[in-house]
Amino acid sequence: MRPTLRFLSEKLITQIVSEARDILCRLGVEIQNRAVLDLLSEHGAGVDKAKSRVLFTEPIIDRTLAAAPVSFALYDVLGNKTHDFSDDHVYFTPGSSALYFLDHNAVKPRRPNTSDYIRYARLTSRLKYLASQSTAFVPADVPEKIADSYRLFLSLLFCEKPVVTGAFTIEAFEVMKEMQVAVRGSGTALKNKPLTIFSCCPTSPLKWSDITLQNLVDCARDAIPVEFIAMPLAGFVAPVTLVGTLVQHTAETLSGLVISQLVNPGTPVLYGGSPAIFDIRYETTPMGAVETMMIDCAYNEIGKYLGLPTQAYISLSDAKLLDAQAGLESSMGATLAALSGINSISGPGMLDFENCISLEKLVVDNEICGMALRLVEEIEPREDFPSIALFEELLAEKHLLIAGHTRKYLKKEHYFTGPVLDRTNRARWLEEGSLTLMQRAHNEVTKLVGEYEPSRLGEDIKKELIRLMEREAQRYGTDKLPDRT
Repeated sequence: MRPTLRFLSEKLITQIVSEARDILCRLGVEIQNRAVLDLLSEHGAGVDKAKSRVLFTEPIIDRTLAAAPVSFALYDVLGNKTHDFSDDHVYFTPGSSALYFLDHNAVKPRRPNTSDYIRYARLTSRLKYLASQSTAFVPADVPEKIADSYRLFLSLLFCEKPVVTGAFTIEAFEVMKEMQVAVRGSGTALKNKPLTIFSCCPTSPLKWSDITLQNLVDCARDAIPVEFIAMPLAGFVAPVTLVGTLVQHTAETLSGLVISQLVNPGTPVLYGGSPAIFDIRYETTPMGAVETMMIDCAYNEIGKYLGLPTQAYISLSDAKLLDAQAGLESSMGATLAALSGINSISGPGMLDFENCISLEKLVVDNEICGMALRLVEEIEPREDFPSIALFEELLAEKHLLIAGHTRKYLKKEHYFTGPVLDRTNRARWLEEGSLTLMQRAHNEVTKLVGEYEPSRLGEDIKKELIRLMEREAQRYGTDKLPDRT
């Protein structure tokens, strides 16, 4: 029996969904994209173009919910299946789009560069419990207009795992799609084996910007999976109560789902988000707050009730350094998310309210993810019944260290942590240098990056990716990209 965690009764879920649908039909959503306004009008929604406001209808919501896939798969650059977004299968991916990078032993973060990103991609390729990579941070050594496509370019070049990403502009989408088609060989092959998930974020309260909507439409047209990242802030731009925030999150997410399915019925989607409470004492949005995690786990239940795979920004920390707070908040989030069955869990590696990435934290979080994945495996008998023979052997030998039963099931039953987490006794810890968590994490980063093996993506495809990126850079006046050695 898989252990599970639930926060909402079915009655409460149906009330929340009903209220959200009522809001969509009676108050509506602001839509800042003329083509989407026309699309919604054609399908029977009430559209006030002067105010850019749309009132949805119950039949539109029902029809599009029925069109959305209940699951989908994700594939790496080589075409191997890595994700099955169905039921309560869970997968971890690093947090995304941080603006700052925290060096080993540094107190103050800095803006990241290409070299940092390459180290990150190489490291992520070696981290067993992160099933995908994300475009984790924004390199500051290229023009802003190509920063989104450049992140994807580096990810595809240096790591084989699928990518959680997103476009900052309308114009960037086309080259980001071209890169994926280059990897797969054709648009049809990309539809059959999705390589990326694009984040599409409504603006709270109840609004979609022109850029985000166009990204959503473009993804839907090409059947590129999207994750909806609604970000209501409880007590600021959302009701202060968790239930009220869940109503708003549901309405904002359903509005995006309707649009994606009207553009292309069957577009793969993740019912996701990055909501938070608002801490009025400091005017911050704590991702490590227990109430934030409760909202995440609860809307996951709503997504599953609606028949959709889910995502959440959880398993990250508001701490500024890799310290006890970072471990506490990240491990609590990962544990709750795994027990809740959130399909795509985003956040490992992140600090400071989603603003900063630390490679040392990423390797620590990889261990947290490994333990969380072990936690949700079933406890099941493995030749334990009848027990009499095993205990006769124990009584005769005084231990079971080399017993056949032990040797057969040891690695299946026990999760063995890597060197980042210390399980030695004090004498051995002293003998091996009395290393702190940060020192062990840094050593592991250095080791794994040093063990990096180049992506097995074909050299001809790599050359095409470079050609596409150089062409895009030249469009914005950049003749030479940063060194990638």
